Amino acid sequence: MTNNQTHPTLGATLVKQGLLKPADLTEALAKQKRSGQLLGRILVDNNYVTEEQISQAIAQQLDLAYIDLRRYEVQPQAVQLLTELQTRRFRALVLEDRGDTCLLGVVDPSDLRAQDEMAVVLKRHVHLAVITNQQLLQTIDRVYRKTEQIGEFAREVEREVGDQDKVIDVMSMGRSIDDADAPVVKLLQTIFDDAARVNASDIHFEPQEDKLVVRFRIDGVLHVQVQADLSIASMLIVRLKLMAGLDIAERRLPQDGRMAIKSGESRFDIRMSTMPTQFGESVVLRLLRQDAVRKGLRQMMPTRVCDIFERVIRAPHGIVLVTGPTGSGKTTTLYAALAQLNRPSVKILTCEDPVEYHIAGISQVQINEKIELSFARVLRSFLRQDPDILLVGEIRDDETADIAVRAAMTGHMVLSTLHTNDARSTPLRLLDMAVPGYMIASTLLAVLSQRLLRVVCSYCAEPATPAPEELAWFKHHVSEAEVAQTKFMRGRGCARCNGVGYSGRRGVFEIIEMTSTLAQALQQEDPMVFDRLAQEQMGVNTLVRNALDMVIAGETSIAEAMTVAA
Repeated sequence: MTNNQTHPTLGATLVKQGLLKPADLTEALAKQKRSGQLLGRILVDNNYVTEEQISQAIAQQLDLAYIDLRRYEVQPQAVQLLTELQTRRFRALVLEDRGDTCLLGVVDPSDLRAQDEMAVVLKRHVHLAVITNQQLLQTIDRVYRKTEQIGEFAREVEREVGDQDKVIDVMSMGRSIDDADAPVVKLLQTIFDDAARVNASDIHFEPQEDKLVVRFRIDGVLHVQVQADLSIASMLIVRLKLMAGLDIAERRLPQDGRMAIKSGESRFDIRMSTMPTQFGESVVLRLLRQDAVRKGLRQMMPTRVCDIFERVIRAPHGIVLVTGPTGSGKTTTLYAALAQLNRPSVKILTCEDPVEYHIAGISQVQINEKIELSFARVLRSFLRQDPDILLVGEIRDDETADIAVRAAMTGHMVLSTLHTNDARSTPLRLLDMAVPGYMIASTLLAVLSQRLLRVVCSYCAEPATPAPEELAWFKHHVSEAEVAQTKFMRGRGCARCNGVGYSGRRGVFEIIEMTSTLAQALQQEDPMVFDRLAQEQMGVNTLVRNALDMVIAGETSIAEAMTVAA
């Protein structure tokens, strides 16, 4: 009884804080009596309170500190005092190494047995702080990288290759494809797991003169993950080829394949490309996370751009183009557009190279140049399939451009991409592809151009002084008042951003909507007049200006913004 007065119950604490209604507490206690579940779990499952509110209440109840791991700078060396397995089992994280003692973030501070076991493992006294289970799991995935494990597995594969006198028994590998204990399988699985944890979009296996380099592309930038002995490259690549269904005997020609893997709870479809190089076959894997939450157009674009884009894609016929370099998010934008347009009363057909994500209710065709299934050929066949909307993955040649324009002229809505640097140069690129100006003028509805810029990590952001050339570029594009009010930021580098200083990317956009004056300039095939009129229409709503706005807001660096103008 005395203990209850010293430490009020969890329910009483939540009611006292105004986070829980007495009636809801009574109902939850009744459910607890029937089910035997923990009261906190019942309260969270029934949306009476959040997990964070529960943890804060437990901390107050037991007179402990509550730590929000989203805003706490975790010390990687301290965390490593417990293995990942121990951290998950104890549901606890070493936050600080204080010499004779440790500060532990724990989900359940009432688990005295776990605390005793951790004290034995750590060989020191422990002090407790309360953390949430969700933040603990996110931190584990971020902090316990697989870099050392990848290196160890690579060395194990090197030893295995050495034992075989550098002769690879391909038939043996084929028979052991399901042998999960083979060192090469463990190495690949660990690489995939680590790539999933850091949200890598690509994995590069690159044989060099004296080593094999594995790199991850994270937020559009490549980072070296591990360097291993070149002797393991052949075995690794043969295994990947077997997984992707490629010809393991063919090493002189490029090959493309696909595979599916599962890492934790995430499923990936992987596109594999091989290329013969001077020191062996180079392999690039594009990771497509199938369970990723896809953003809608409103979440991706500024309101002004989105209003125009949503209006033009709902037109009964015409062409809407999305432009930008490789990796600028064009396909993501088109998929978000299809998600809005997809309904039972509309027939949508897509031809893509490759089909990145499967969309229910839409017929998608994979381009295959080996059997002459090209964009142009598929597009011609599409017109006999009675479609309402066509998505062409990319307009690559004159023939595809001509068929796409003619499809738009015959009452179809066509969405596609084109590799151009900005919106206003895109119609002129179609002119270069021998599409007559009058046809472009009568079918083109709008051109959206986009880029992806890395965002400064919010956890390690700090004021920065730009380099002289960066500051000069910035001053050239903005007013003196904007220069004076801008607080330049950079990411110092922390565990959350893997020491890079950036975390995630955000799109910048510009859009041109065709008007009668622009159409007239295209009909006359006058590039200079069209370019001037298009520039006047956009005004300050350009890619560069949107990038500068991110710098002014402290969301990205000048160096990132300058990539838009490159």
